[in-house]
Amino acid sequence: MTTRETHHSRPSSDETSFEPVTIPRFTGRDLPDASRFLIQFIPPLAIILLIATVLMNPDGVASVISELRTLVTGGFTWLFVVYSLFAVAVCAWLIFSKVGSRVRLGGPNAKPEYSNFAWYSMLFACGQGIGLIFWSVAEPIMLRDESPVVQTLGANVAGNGLVWSYFHWGFTAWAMYCVVAVCLAYSHHNLGKTLTFREATVDLLPKWARGGAGVVIELLAIMATILGLSTSFGFAAMQFSSGLTSFTGLTSGPALWLFVIVGFGTLAAISAFFGINKGMRLLSEMNSILSIVLVVGVFVFGPTVFILSNMTESFGAYAMNFVAMSFWTDASSTAKALGSWKDSWNGWWTVFIWCWVIAFSPFVAGFIARISRGRTLREFVIGVTVIPSLIVMVWIAVIGAAAIYYDDLSARGVSAAVGKDVSSGLFVMLDAMPVVGSVLMIVATALVATYYITSLDAGTYALADFVSAPKPSGARFRVVLVFSIASVTTVLLTLGGTAVVDTVQTGTIIGGAPFSIVILLMIVNTIRRLLKRDSAIRDLEKVVNNPDPNVKIKVDEHGYVLTIKDGGQVPVAAGAR
Repeated sequence: MTTRETHHSRPSSDETSFEPVTIPRFTGRDLPDASRFLIQFIPPLAIILLIATVLMNPDGVASVISELRTLVTGGFTWLFVVYSLFAVAVCAWLIFSKVGSRVRLGGPNAKPEYSNFAWYSMLFACGQGIGLIFWSVAEPIMLRDESPVVQTLGANVAGNGLVWSYFHWGFTAWAMYCVVAVCLAYSHHNLGKTLTFREATVDLLPKWARGGAGVVIELLAIMATILGLSTSFGFAAMQFSSGLTSFTGLTSGPALWLFVIVGFGTLAAISAFFGINKGMRLLSEMNSILSIVLVVGVFVFGPTVFILSNMTESFGAYAMNFVAMSFWTDASSTAKALGSWKDSWNGWWTVFIWCWVIAFSPFVAGFIARISRGRTLREFVIGVTVIPSLIVMVWIAVIGAAAIYYDDLSARGVSAAVGKDVSSGLFVMLDAMPVVGSVLMIVATALVATYYITSLDAGTYALADFVSAPKPSGARFRVVLVFSIASVTTVLLTLGGTAVVDTVQTGTIIGGAPFSIVILLMIVNTIRRLLKRDSAIRDLEKVVNNPDPNVKIKVDEHGYVLTIKDGGQVPVAAGAR
């Protein structure tokens, strides 16, 4: 499938042939050759330079990144908290306002491309699947003895870790993805812009700044996507190796990592080649089925009553403490300068996770926007925030509570495993389960593979749009991108090891701080577009998505959008950009 869908309409009686019409019709502006050159060649050169610097001086680079992380944590915790609240507020506005019910992605006649099950499966697969597999055990275990703000569970201190896990992986995180996806989706499906950050943002800026700002914005999105996918690829290879080790006896190391990278890359390339309908959709639906098997297996064969009791308590505590957790900045820690980010609880958790979400927003939100044509903004926001959040909470309540139970039963054995290797906690917990533990370990290991392949697939589609737009990306180009990311991962892991991968990933996540400013500008621009949506813009949305080959769109040198039908020129949205 290309960037824009191709729709054919029947020729009229006096026509013998017609050209296929690609919708949404393109109303943006192509980049000058110089700008396109910069977007295509600066990111790989910059990434090669970055990796070379890290490999040559890993300790020095790690020290600089640690200092930057301390600066971000000490000086900007409040900013990330405000950003997350703003994202939640915008999503709430779209759910409850008339705008949310009246605006349909792709125009009033657009129909959803995918069933709800396929859509939710792809949302979950590209958003959180791979991380949630391990953090659903690791975070409740690591926070069972230290959980600020949440005070309502009394003696059940362990349950507080579940509550914070709901917060970090639930509604707020999905709202942060959703608000970015809304901006990209409306800009692309309704206004005919490319599925890029630059065209969703730059018309908020003065005309003289749009060209240069657009290039900078796109460079940031491309580099965040490449580095985010590459470092995640490295950790996924290590996590999958941990899973194999848990039931095969194989030794996890560079040789096994390389084998896993090649295998993941090959499968992701095949999926990318066959497209969303044949590749990504089928793998995502397989993810959903295996996830249900894992969660139901743990619930039925694990400590069922303990899980239900903790689920009830922790769900209530999450509802009661949501506002307090959302606004919590640990203000007392700012009374003096932080010596290290490690001295701040938020530095380990909320700030780090929100930076992670922001850094991963380019490819997660880009893919979500691509697959959501035909849904109203209200349906879109509910589907991207509420439904996945409920799934996340049930997942964590089952897997996390079971981990706490077996941690107590084994004299903190799960805690010890998580302390050594975050990725091993799930397998240690499953190994302690009776009857089906071994089978579920295999299921969990398979999930690591399928979830990461779908994440890489989603990221490849988004990256292809960023690099090639407005030209549609071909299947072969996406395959090249997959193997390019796999090559970066191989260099990071085999030459630098886990410390280098961790350094580059932390640097990428810290890059979420400046990128949050870009996202805020894009959100403000989208709100402006929606509030200014008048009859002319509604007409434009219809024309942009009209498959009639006799209708054509022209954008003049001033950016005014006109339609031409049967030789007659009709202004649709004067000044619409």
